[in-house]
Amino acid sequence: MPRLHCPAPLVTGQSLALPAGAARHVQVLRLQPGDAVTLFNGEGGEWQARIERMGRAEVQVLVEDHQPVEREAGREIHLAVGVPANERMDWLVEKATELGAASIQPLATSRSVLRLSGERARKKREHWQAIAVAACEQCGRNRVPEVRELVDYPAWLAASGDGRLRLTLSLASDARTLADVGGGEPVLALSGPEGGLTPEEQQAAFARGFLPVTLGPRVLRAETAPLALLAALALIA
Repeated sequence: MPRLHCPAPLVTGQSLALPAGAARHVQVLRLQPGDAVTLFNGEGGEWQARIERMGRAEVQVLVEDHQPVEREAGREIHLAVGVPANERMDWLVEKATELGAASIQPLATSRSVLRLSGERARKKREHWQAIAVAACEQCGRNRVPEVRELVDYPAWLAASGDGRLRLTLSLASDARTLADVGGGEPVLALSGPEGGLTPEEQQAAFARGFLPVTLGPRVLRAETAPLALLAALALIA
């Protein structure tokens, strides 16, 4: 059954017009009045709904039963990543959403190739958020991870003062394995761009309480490493 993100209050018995993105999805799938769809608004659970009417651009649905189903990861993992170049960030956002990331923080680091500001940065964030929504529709998640505003690494690091377990990927010989970290508590996971974080950026992270962890001796790509970390942490949730 098609799953559609509908970021609005949903109530059983309610008749409403789908937002533009969801309506286009229905049109592309060539659904018809009477066809069933699943709606989710990001606040938990999902609703069964049925198409009532279709216009040239508008789609009206009747909201039916609510199902309190959750498909979140067993551990809350917030990802902070040095933005990789080209389309690799799109792929990273999509796969991180599928793997259960609670949020994604894009970072502009010393070695970042992609440089954005102003309107371009705003549009790119909207693009990445739309990718996260589409990934949730596909994979069954009912809570959409927030893709946050692109910020400079030093400003983000100075503001990262919460109590979550902080990990940063490292190839240093003294880096811990994930088995040494344990499971259960929320995690803030930091990963660099192509070329990794500079030694100075790593030292700054250590000074803010980040622990170096390793995924093994191989050098993973900037878009691969944080996804491997997400998958590994899920196994020790």
